[in-house]
Amino acid sequence: MAIHTRAAITGAGALLLSALLGGCSLIPWLGSEEDPTPPSELPELDPSLSPTTLWSARVTDGTDGRRLYLVPTLAAGRLYVADARGTLVALDADSGRVLWRQKTELAFSGGPEVHGERLVLGTTGGELAAFSTAEGTELWRTRLGSEVLSVPRFADAETIVVHTLDDSLYGIEAATGEQRWHLTYPAPVLTLRGSSTPAVAPDGVIVGLSGGKLIKFDVADGTPLWEVTITRPSGRSELSRIADIDADPVLVGTTVFVGTYNGDLAAVDAVTGTVLWRRELSAHAGLAATPEALFVTDSRDQVWGADPLSGAGRWVQEGLRYRRLTAPALSGQVVVVGDLEGYVHLLDAADGQLLGRARITKKAPITAPPLAVAGRLYVYADDGTLSALSVGAIPARTAQRAPEQADNASP
Repeated sequence: MAIHTRAAITGAGALLLSALLGGCSLIPWLGSEEDPTPPSELPELDPSLSPTTLWSARVTDGTDGRRLYLVPTLAAGRLYVADARGTLVALDADSGRVLWRQKTELAFSGGPEVHGERLVLGTTGGELAAFSTAEGTELWRTRLGSEVLSVPRFADAETIVVHTLDDSLYGIEAATGEQRWHLTYPAPVLTLRGSSTPAVAPDGVIVGLSGGKLIKFDVADGTPLWEVTITRPSGRSELSRIADIDADPVLVGTTVFVGTYNGDLAAVDAVTGTVLWRRELSAHAGLAATPEALFVTDSRDQVWGADPLSGAGRWVQEGLRYRRLTAPALSGQVVVVGDLEGYVHLLDAADGQLLGRARITKKAPITAPPLAVAGRLYVYADDGTLSALSVGAIPARTAQRAPEQADNASP
């Protein structure tokens, strides 16, 4: 992942700082030096689970080669996707048939999010725009203070919450786009290029900030309800002090799970803000959780299975290191991640074994987390290819291979 700086870092200096982030950097290496963390070669695999492609099509121009947060969204049997050049598309989720397509002049960078008859997206230019789900006509747009690199969230039917790149939070009237409230948190000099998507709880909204803080605030007026530091920045250089929460917080019941870059994986009581446990693990791509299991993609692109009650590692899959994996998605008992070469990988949620893989596109990486719904996967690649896959169930095994255990490791 690239970095974002508020200091006067330009040209080769900024490129070098990005490169120091190793496998999560998206830039080529300077001069003749080799990448010290090259992507792992794909391991030989005798697949026990082969996903079926139901349909696949290149429906937009994708991210235009930039690191954005454009994700597929499903509502009422329709999929919605957008691209960096202002195209917004609605498709039938079963067939992939395009229902409508709207071309706007907006540079979309985060979303979409759908609620009822309205969908919203953020832009590189610092705007939030709303469109009709029926035919894609624009309803309103409003100016924010910074680029949107997370998904705007409907906190309820009346209020949209937006987290912008400069760590500002906005409450926006869903019907009109009018600003209800605005909070600004000071950001460190150097941060990862990205921001976490808010998680909506019954009594407030939870969001992670650059600098390692997790906050909860009231939807009605933005009043902070609690604030907790997951990881305190440490180290002698600004680069080593990056401790951002870029991974989206995941809410399960009254527990919110969160990961920081250069820091910790933690579970927090969503009502009180009390840290329930904390484990050393650097993560920025994201995580998935259920009441029974926690799954994390770490900063070395290892996938972890962990106990959600303690954070203790159950297993770790190391075979996909530095392949720039997405956040994990969970489809039944299968953990799914996308990678830099357009593959999706299927892992057994019980022990982390690689079960199978499928290639969505040969032309671009997958950086948007796969969307898993009722045994089906929707995968949106950076070149605008959108695919629907049927995963199926893990077959019974006649012989168990020894899983890669993580009993005494972090998380």
